[in-house]
Amino acid sequence: MDQLTKPIRRVITQNDAKGKSFIVEDALITNVKVVPERPGYQVSNIWRVTESPASISAPNTIDEHVGVLPTKNGNVLRVIDYPPEPKDPIELKRQQDATFGALYPDAGHDLKPHDHPGMHITETVDYAIVLAGEMTAILENEETVLKTGDILIQRGTNHAWANRSVQAARILFVLIDGKY
Repeated sequence: MDQLTKPIRRVITQNDAKGKSFIVEDALITNVKVVPERPGYQVSNIWRVTESPASISAPNTIDEHVGVLPTKNGNVLRVIDYPPEPKDPIELKRQQDATFGALYPDAGHDLKPHDHPGMHITETVDYAIVLAGEMTAILENEETVLKTGDILIQRGTNHAWANRSVQAARILFVLIDGKY
């Protein structure tokens, strides 16, 4: 089983009544979203914090999460698996529109004319960590290829992600509520 087909395991720690640490949960992620129109694209929502500073003992509320954005003053942790992008621009637009329509209606999608139909903007600070494969981070004036282990800090910019390789890619994202 390679890194991209391996289910994501989440291990959660906690302190007991005596203040001693222990593992309260060790299980595979169950909050997984797919888009039928985009085979191979998978979003694994892992954890959500609804306030900052975060309450250490707050329960996980990721199953209540809708869309891409974290709650006001919160953050969200997710892993996204990206299949290689279709070469046909019409198919690419169809897949991007289906993804944003089904999963991310709260993202400012395709606000400005651009060559890539996945352009969007969020009022967040995002940490994007490439876990496997390679992805192209597309901005309005330039783009860069990120490889396994690379980290991009996205600060409320209009951007898109493209997997132009022949292999699937996996990125871990932490989105933190922000302001301009």
